[in-house]
Amino acid sequence: MTANHSEQSPRFQFDEESNFRAGANIKVVGIGGGGGNAVNRMIDAGITGVEFLVANTDIQALSRSSASHKIQIGAKITKGLGAGAQPDIGRQAAIEDTNQIIECLGEADMVFITAGLGGGTGTGAAPVIASLAKEAGALVVGVVTTPFKFEGRKRRRYAEEGLRNLKGCVDTVITISNEKLRDTVAEKTPITEAFSLADDVLLNAVEGISNLINKPGFINLDFADVRTIMAEKGVAIMGCGTASGENRGIMAAQQAISSPLLEDASINGARAVLFNIVGGPDMTMDEIDEAAELIQEACDEDAEIIFGTVLDEKLTGSISITVIATDFPTRSGQLAQDGLESTSTVATFPTHMRSSASPMVDQPSSQPGERHPHARSLEQNKPKQQHANRWRTPDKISSETVTRHQPDRLDLHAYQKQVRKLNFHSSAGSNSATPEDYEYVDVSVMPKNNGEMPNDDINVPAYLKKLREKYDNLRK
Repeated sequence: MTANHSEQSPRFQFDEESNFRAGANIKVVGIGGGGGNAVNRMIDAGITGVEFLVANTDIQALSRSSASHKIQIGAKITKGLGAGAQPDIGRQAAIEDTNQIIECLGEADMVFITAGLGGGTGTGAAPVIASLAKEAGALVVGVVTTPFKFEGRKRRRYAEEGLRNLKGCVDTVITISNEKLRDTVAEKTPITEAFSLADDVLLNAVEGISNLINKPGFINLDFADVRTIMAEKGVAIMGCGTASGENRGIMAAQQAISSPLLEDASINGARAVLFNIVGGPDMTMDEIDEAAELIQEACDEDAEIIFGTVLDEKLTGSISITVIATDFPTRSGQLAQDGLESTSTVATFPTHMRSSASPMVDQPSSQPGERHPHARSLEQNKPKQQHANRWRTPDKISSETVTRHQPDRLDLHAYQKQVRKLNFHSSAGSNSATPEDYEYVDVSVMPKNNGEMPNDDINVPAYLKKLREKYDNLRK
């Protein structure tokens, strides 16, 4: 018996307007004077697909903004007159108007926080606004500038502290160096043109991501891909490059992966990379392959790489590439510059005790409960490597601890103690022992300038052997 299906199977119906959004909700928040100027430039450039907001304590600066949403913060504290170059005032101003900020951020999927660090409002308010956006579930990217050297140590110190605070509130941060801007532009470049170069970094980043998310591609990328690469990744390198003519793919890729204005200007070692290649119908597979290969060669060999390709008839004759690189291995130099300490790469001795002639030694401490005066960060950060043995008396110096086959670092504080002892014991005798008497040891390696030393190589085993012989002779 065959069933008579008089009723049609139910059909799923979708209301496109209520169930789908085109792309992602991206907002750019310019904070303080520098952030507001950057937003104005992006609006003038005709960037689409994003919503612009500005937040400031200075009501006059807000009145000059072209942004659709203007947020006056800290009216009770500053009376609309600015933060007076005091980051604490900027921070309090943002906290005062938390509800207004949250309302303007709305349900943003991605928020760019842009500010000039070193002043009051941008430095103090940026971390507060970034944390509010992150708590609301947005992917938050900071794009900030650091001061020129001629702006003074105090302003640079404020900027360093502000950057540290911001890093704890965003997923990734891009730092643009104004000092590098000064070194990059020609001598007679007008100041407005020079600063527009720094604004271009933000402009290209915002436009590149907006196009990447909102424009359908031949090999498509979406906001989920961007989140995968940028969420909780720390330092980011973002760049765009456009080129035409011969080798245009390689040239565009090279421009995209290096910017002379960025504090971290190379994607070398990145472990998470997203790039989007846009070209006209004349773009070839070979050009895509060459550009992709150049980008991949600069990354970590095990990097997670996501890429997309978009065909755009407007770019006939040209190729445009956007690159986002994140998840870099710890860079000790950058960490030191930011006032941070490395937890992944730890030295067993203070840097002024190192000798480049001998390798690092992994040894347990001879006194497990004792701390070296310079080793605070090492113990607090629970390093993988333990403190190596330190020399305390001549009796501790033996071929069993340090040999030619296992050279170690020289503790210069112990070295100075031995020199003083030798000079004291030999002062009444015919043999006077001084640092110049020791083979391979130059007095230039004595600590200078509060412990800093030049990078001299010391033949440690030979020195210790000589020191032992001198000491034994004096005891006879």
